[in-house]
Amino acid sequence: MRTLRIAAAALIVCTALAACAGQDAGDDTTTPTPTGASPVTELPTPDPTGSAPAPSDPVDPTVPTTRPTVRPTAPSKPPVTGEITVTGRIESGVEPGCLLLDGYLLLGGPRDVLTAGASVTVTGRPDPTMMTTCQQGTPFVVASARRG
Repeated sequence: MRTLRIAAAALIVCTALAACAGQDAGDDTTTPTPTGASPVTELPTPDPTGSAPAPSDPVDPTVPTTRPTVRPTAPSKPPVTGEITVTGRIESGVEPGCLLLDGYLLLGGPRDVLTAGASVTVTGRPDPTMMTTCQQGTPFVVASARRG
C-alpha cells in the first residue's frame, strides 16, 4: 500500500512538471514580463550534433584588433658586460643620497670623491638587475673613482 502511494505521488509530480513544461512550447522565445520591464530572451538549446553555431558577427567592434605599441621613454643603452670608465659631473638624484653620472646611479666608491657637482672619472660596471631605492639611473657599481 505504501509503495502505491509513493508511485501515485511521483506520477502526479511528473504530470505537473510536464504540464508546466508544455506551456513554454510555443515559437516565441521571449518570456512575458510585467509592464515596464525589459523582455528576457532565452538562450537557444544546444545543437545535439555537437557543432558550434557560426557567429553572426565575427568581429566585435568593442574589442581592439591591434596591440598597442610600446615605446621606451628614454633611449636605451646597449648592455655592458665588463668594466667601463665614465667621466663627467656628478648630479644629485631626486632621492636623498642618490648620485648620478651620465645616466648611471653611482653605488659604492669613495664618498669624499663622489659628491654632487664634482667632476670625476669613475671605473666600474653597470648592473641593471640590481634593485635600489633611487628612482632614476642604471645602477653602476663603482670600483674606483678620482677627481678629474
